[in-house]
Amino acid sequence: MSTPDITTQVALNTPPSEATPVPLLAIKALTKRFITRRNWLAKPTRVVHALRGVSLEVYPAEALGIVGESGCGKSTLARAILQLDRPDSGSMIWQASNDAYPLHLEKLKGKALKRWRPECQMVFQNPYASLNPRLTIAQTLTEPLSVHHRGKNHQERRHQAITLLQQVGLSEEAMAKYPHAFSGGQRQRIGIARALALKPKLLVADEPVSALDVSIQAQILNLFKQLQQEHDIALLFVAHNLDVVRYLCDRVAVMYLGQIVELAPTEKLFTQPMHPYTQTLLEARPIADPDLKDRHKASSKNGLAKINQEPASALSPPAGCAFHPRCDYAVERCLTESPSLTSYPSQGNVHAHVACHRAHEWPQGLGTAPKI
Repeated sequence: MSTPDITTQVALNTPPSEATPVPLLAIKALTKRFITRRNWLAKPTRVVHALRGVSLEVYPAEALGIVGESGCGKSTLARAILQLDRPDSGSMIWQASNDAYPLHLEKLKGKALKRWRPECQMVFQNPYASLNPRLTIAQTLTEPLSVHHRGKNHQERRHQAITLLQQVGLSEEAMAKYPHAFSGGQRQRIGIARALALKPKLLVADEPVSALDVSIQAQILNLFKQLQQEHDIALLFVAHNLDVVRYLCDRVAVMYLGQIVELAPTEKLFTQPMHPYTQTLLEARPIADPDLKDRHKASSKNGLAKINQEPASALSPPAGCAFHPRCDYAVERCLTESPSLTSYPSQGNVHAHVACHRAHEWPQGLGTAPKI
């Protein structure tokens, strides 16, 4: 089903291959502010602009990565989708609900919101804080089933919980234990099992491996990939680690100060970045191999000089392009005019969607583009 009220900016996020699929979730011009201080008249005097007109589409069964520096709005976007933080403006149109099409998530309340909840679930960042320490694992996994009336009786719900544990690599013996009896990786597996209990169509993972050891991270990532294929669900994966996103995701959206600055298929983004911020993020990632590290450092041409500066504050984002104070490619237009997310075709008919006034000058990526 088409969504005629979705603007061209959102439509540009559509993969250009084959027949265009119906988006599972279409986000249009989403904004969110947090008021941190008021005066004696209760008027806001200090406001954090967490999301500033984010437009995005998530398609069925795809893995979409969201990356960017701390404070860029990644987690706020994830929480807004789940309605844990209500957006101030914009729309989120859900196409795959069992209810009437389409659903405007930002308008759902009460029973309507509860009916939609099983469609979209979240895996939180901290496995130590996301599980109730007073509930056994059996209670943790059967509670959502009971709240949403899944299963005929307690025995059937318990059997479903055991199946979920086995799917994430844990045994039935875990049912009687409490969260403190498990390691971080095991707790995250339990969190994933809980998120899958209601058979969601979209799984939102907010940095689910950042608190885990590297060896455990690999296990959890492989688990995500396996479960996504088995359950045919879409995955919105928020992360700092670019290599993790490259391994897991089909497309990647790069966020900066509450806005999406580049959106592209994963390999296209990693091999031919078109936004200066994306390029500097790739240059800043650690490389373990000493030979590759020296070669990478030599090819970066000191591109990290400005990225090492502090980013602009979300309390007062700069005019024009938010990245221009740290950009080696900024021109006069960047200081006054905010760029829109625009599609740019490149080699092999692979499209990147970039919010940069000069992106048309480097259709093959920023690798050979001259700096100002």
